[in-house]
Amino acid sequence: MWALIPIKKIQNAKQRLHSVLSPSERRDLSLNMFEDVLSTLKSVPELERVMVATVCPNASRIAGKYGVYVFSTNLDKSQSSAVSSAASEIEANGVSGMLMLPSDIPLVTAEEIKTVLELHASPPSMTIVPSRDEQGSNCIALSPPTAAPLKFGSNSYFPHLETARNLGLVLKNPKLPGIGLDIDKPEDLAELCRQPLKTKTQEYLQKNRIRQRLKIS
Repeated sequence: MWALIPIKKIQNAKQRLHSVLSPSERRDLSLNMFEDVLSTLKSVPELERVMVATVCPNASRIAGKYGVYVFSTNLDKSQSSAVSSAASEIEANGVSGMLMLPSDIPLVTAEEIKTVLELHASPPSMTIVPSRDEQGSNCIALSPPTAAPLKFGSNSYFPHLETARNLGLVLKNPKLPGIGLDIDKPEDLAELCRQPLKTKTQEYLQKNRIRQRLKIS
């Protein structure tokens, strides 16, 4: 099983946080979240390799720091296109499964990743972990990597479930709180600030007094 993180250009990231964070803060937040996800994946020995699909120089630099494989998407593609291209590349390398996670789930833990891997069935199969509002698809394991077309957006979870059922894939859909919290909106950021301090992202938010800015009680 290879892990895949698709990531677009970081300087354009997290526009929905513009009301609470400056452009440089959104960039730094994105970099810290990406690093948290990378470090967690690198701590899971069951994963054969970690791949980052990107054209972002900053993301490529951090990926190099962690010794992970950078797959260039050539253009700043949509998440769906980047994942599709990377899945084909993974399968072409003779790999039987892919674990896809976004770069904005800083509370993901090694234990949660191991849970997904343990639940994931023999191919053809899909394991999918939703966002906390059950709209997004925050983690998808696929065997083989191109077993199903993946289309991401604000409401991808239930369409992915339907796709898996229509294709006859063995389907598992656990709910895991760390994976479930993706940071897109101010309320997501507030929820992250409320959690016990565990990650580089939370340290960054604390150092820059962003909790106080959000007026969290």
